[in-house]
Amino acid sequence: MSDFRPVQMRSPVLTVRRVDAYHAITVVAPGIAERFRSGQFVAVAVGGEQSSMLLRRAFAIHEVKPDYGGTVEFLFAVRGRGTAWLAERRSRDLLDIVGPLGRPFPLPRDPVNCVLVGGGAGAAPLFPLAHTLRRRGCRVDFVLGAADAERVFGAITARRVAETATFTTDDGSFGLRGQVTEVLPQVVEDARSDVIYACGPMPMLREVTALAARYDIPVQVSVEETMACGTGVCMTCVIPVIGDDGITRMTRSCVDGPVFRGERVRFDDVGTIPFDALGAPGWKTHGDDAVQTREAG
Repeated sequence: MSDFRPVQMRSPVLTVRRVDAYHAITVVAPGIAERFRSGQFVAVAVGGEQSSMLLRRAFAIHEVKPDYGGTVEFLFAVRGRGTAWLAERRSRDLLDIVGPLGRPFPLPRDPVNCVLVGGGAGAAPLFPLAHTLRRRGCRVDFVLGAADAERVFGAITARRVAETATFTTDDGSFGLRGQVTEVLPQVVEDARSDVIYACGPMPMLREVTALAARYDIPVQVSVEETMACGTGVCMTCVIPVIGDDGITRMTRSCVDGPVFRGERVRFDDVGTIPFDALGAPGWKTHGDDAVQTREAG
């Protein structure tokens, strides 16, 4: 049986390339490559050994290849000092990386019609998923959107891999003007989609999940939540998720996610601790049982 436990590696940089509004870094990391499953991510140390930036940065894995002993590529946009430092790396620099981390996308047992929905850089983890689904005989349709043309990631690859690829931009500079949720219903109907996979901003995931409910099809979402450690220790990436028992828990995106069943995520309560969440004020525990003692309202 394969070992899926994450590993920490000092990985040499193979390439750093600019992809429109994003940067993509490919590192030689055979230990991570051989364990990777679609939807998992890496946590990268930034700033160098003497840096005051102690927290790692989490990035979805976009591509894994056996070349050069096993390479891993991740995508990011420059948003602060840490990602600016990463963008300045060059070939043969070493990066301290932990991975693969997180819960991967669950895969269908039988060939089904799958629509993959990505917003901005959220499209990155959908590409290894698309290849895996195609190998299983599934139909794949892409719906990708972003604010503008420069932020739509992977359009050429999406056209090559998928049965159909639909693109949207807020400003109309590429594809259709609007958002992915506006065109998704037509794609679902035309492709007779059986399942939706989505990754992107929380508002997009909320709308995609609501749309899946209207069509009564399952949806798997990969949440974009800020992570400080990526290993479940710091509790900064918790979101309210409904468990199999119907009880809401503040769930760690990094180890229990980043992939969740969309209908289980309480998107309207993200950023808060709902009053009815286990452990919130109003709950008492008796042994292994939890009892809510405060009434709603």
